[in-house]
Amino acid sequence: MKYRSIYRSDLFADQTVIVTGGGSGIGRCTAHELASLGASVAIVGRKPEKLETVRGEIEAAGGRVSCHACDIREESMVRQMIAEVIERHGGIHGLVNNAGGQYPSAVRDLSTKGWEAVIRNNLTGGFIVAREAYTQWMEAHGGSIVNIIADIWGGMPTMAHTGAARAGMLNFTETTACEWAQSGVRVNAVAPGWIASSGFDTYDEAMQAELRQLKNKVPLGRYGNEAEVSAAIVFLLSPGAAFINGSSIRVDGGVPNARHTWKPVPTNRSTPFDGFPLATVPRCLQ
Repeated sequence: MKYRSIYRSDLFADQTVIVTGGGSGIGRCTAHELASLGASVAIVGRKPEKLETVRGEIEAAGGRVSCHACDIREESMVRQMIAEVIERHGGIHGLVNNAGGQYPSAVRDLSTKGWEAVIRNNLTGGFIVAREAYTQWMEAHGGSIVNIIADIWGGMPTMAHTGAARAGMLNFTETTACEWAQSGVRVNAVAPGWIASSGFDTYDEAMQAELRQLKNKVPLGRYGNEAEVSAAIVFLLSPGAAFINGSSIRVDGGVPNARHTWKPVPTNRSTPFDGFPLATVPRCLQ
């Protein structure tokens, strides 16, 4: 089935876009949408088998895609991956810095090793990928970068490591938006809130039980979905966002606006945008 994007089908014709973390979740969905809009997509991830599955899906839908196994935390691997994408596709027009991961833990129980692993995955890795995409191609040719962060506003209790990393990536976004603008490179961020994707199923049962209750705290009364995040990413990559630089789009249903003075009001008036025909409901929500 064809991706039901709101954008015109040739929006990214003759363009190459890298999507890290492209083997699952938001990255997989975004890769599908970009391919449906004419882009040649380079999906990046640590597990080749997951990338190959997504490649099969995209090619079955008529899209163009290449797979690049890479651990974004390893500088030498990232340098080689970016060089391979340029060699194969002839350039890089866009980068979706999406790869990341975390686990729940109270700050008092966090080990230094665990802290550093999440920081390296969610901040350092994104920096390395962005820097290499810039120095190897975009500095001379321009381009657009979208960094995926999170709903970090007001802190992230039980997730201090990833909150710190994502906040750092937001500041990195704002800094590079200034430094790299002279090269015709725009850098923006998308901050997903509680998105019902495969990532929900990676947590333990205690965390999954908590996730099942979270929609009651969302003013719109539901979880978001992958296609709603992808739509924001695609917009920031598009010509329509040509004067948007150093910004962050929240895709969170208004959760940061739900102050302690507000009593949640149940609602079913928000209609999801279900653009991704291969999307599935996480097992923990079924």
